[in-house]
Amino acid sequence: MILAIANREFRSLFISPLAWVILAVVQIILAWSFFTSLDVFFNIQSELSTLKNAPGVTDLVISPLYEVASIVLLMITPLLTMRVISEEKRNHTISLLYSAPISLTEIVLGKYLGLLAFNFVLLALIMLMPLSLQIGTDLDMAKLFSGALGLFLVLASFSAAGLFMSSLTDNPMIAAISTFGLLLLLWMLNASTNVTTDGTNVLSYLSLHTHFITLLRGILNTRDIAFFILFITGFIVLTIRQLETQRLQS
Repeated sequence: MILAIANREFRSLFISPLAWVILAVVQIILAWSFFTSLDVFFNIQSELSTLKNAPGVTDLVISPLYEVASIVLLMITPLLTMRVISEEKRNHTISLLYSAPISLTEIVLGKYLGLLAFNFVLLALIMLMPLSLQIGTDLDMAKLFSGALGLFLVLASFSAAGLFMSSLTDNPMIAAISTFGLLLLLWMLNASTNVTTDGTNVLSYLSLHTHFITLLRGILNTRDIAFFILFITGFIVLTIRQLETQRLQS
């Protein structure tokens, strides 16, 4: 049943023009960022050749692309998650899910996996740009895929938080705004600290950006991956508990 719900959720995203608009807008913005970084790299390439251990195309083109993608997707994800549960409430179809012979855990996991499937499509399209450089140059593939893993975990975390915020209200717009506010807060928690990304500060450690930057640098730290997994699991559990409470009250 989880896969059936996930498939239904994934298909419903593409029925709406919103998903297609999001895919197009993200690609246009990131393509502009990609070609701008590439142009800058070509302009300073002669200077880089004189430097010892100079950064390569992976550091100067691909890593900035992932960084811009994370910001763009922070703004886009609330639009994807705002309807997932709040739309069910507004249309009063949530009661049908409550009475169906499936658990709330299956419902939440199914909807979340549907969002993850869309995120995977989005990430695959983003990856086409840096992978195209492999035709003409050698890339640091370890750093490239480490950054891609970080971006996917960030997207998965955004989706989990958005799913929870969508369960709190029957108004998709309120869900979108509150999700954006929460994600922006969790992203910028380390902005007011003077520490590096070593996680020695509590606010820095709780910031999604701190753990993403580590993966973006090509450092596969199990602590960072565990943080994302716990973050995702926590918000999924909160969503299930929230729906259980609402079902008892209805």
